[in-house]
Amino acid sequence: MITSDFHMHTAFSTDSKATVKSMVDSAIEKGLQAVCITDHYDEDFPFYEEMGEGAFTFDPENYFRELEALKNEYVGKIDIGIGIETGLQPHLGPFYKGMTETYPFDYVIGSVHVVRGTDPYFGEIFRENGDASGYQETFEETIRCLKNTDAFDVLGHIDYVVRYGKGREKEYSYEKFAPYLDEILRLVIQKGKGIELNTAGLKYGLGFCHPHPDVLRRYRELGGEIITVGSDAHRPEHVAYDFGKAQEILELCGFRYYTEFHGRSPVFKKI
Repeated sequence: MITSDFHMHTAFSTDSKATVKSMVDSAIEKGLQAVCITDHYDEDFPFYEEMGEGAFTFDPENYFRELEALKNEYVGKIDIGIGIETGLQPHLGPFYKGMTETYPFDYVIGSVHVVRGTDPYFGEIFRENGDASGYQETFEETIRCLKNTDAFDVLGHIDYVVRYGKGREKEYSYEKFAPYLDEILRLVIQKGKGIELNTAGLKYGLGFCHPHPDVLRRYRELGGEIITVGSDAHRPEHVAYDFGKAQEILELCGFRYYTEFHGRSPVFKKI
């Protein structure tokens, strides 16, 4: 049974209005034993008028102050980890190395949210050459990021880009992008890092979690063992979203354990 949600956002993230307390209370109501708050920090995120300057950044000092206070308040009720989801770009390796060495995060997700200077959410990377080209560009950018940073524990939502293609999964499969996906998975494993099973794909109606089960299977075949489970929730009602399905997927893909992180170290939990 999966009893921890290791990917969730609060009002420290530009795209959430949820209080930390509301997210933690939701986790307790759903029977979780541990959560990790992983708010967005995307240095050099492109400017979009509706988001304003400084989108997807926060004050780390204030973040730790609030989360450590709540961590102490909830002792005996639920374990609260202090994490972060960093927005990887190839030139930001030194920046995130400095940040993650300065602050005592329990867990660091590294995710690719920006490709060719734009977030795939806005659809610009698909307009010229279509979905498949945009997906390939994103996977190529992910490879460049992995070659330029070690400052993360788990690579976030590997096929996140598929959410935003015009035809979404119609132009996507593991087989179609195997050379890129295999290189991503091999780099993750070589670095001693992990990936996550992110249930937001189900929430967004894709019909699969991130990454697709075929990618999860391939990760396991290549020797990958470290895998966290996260809802990518931005609202309390989405905490632990479809975790029953997530457990089924992990077992079908050959996993017998999932992972939590404490003090940047993986802890394996039996499913």
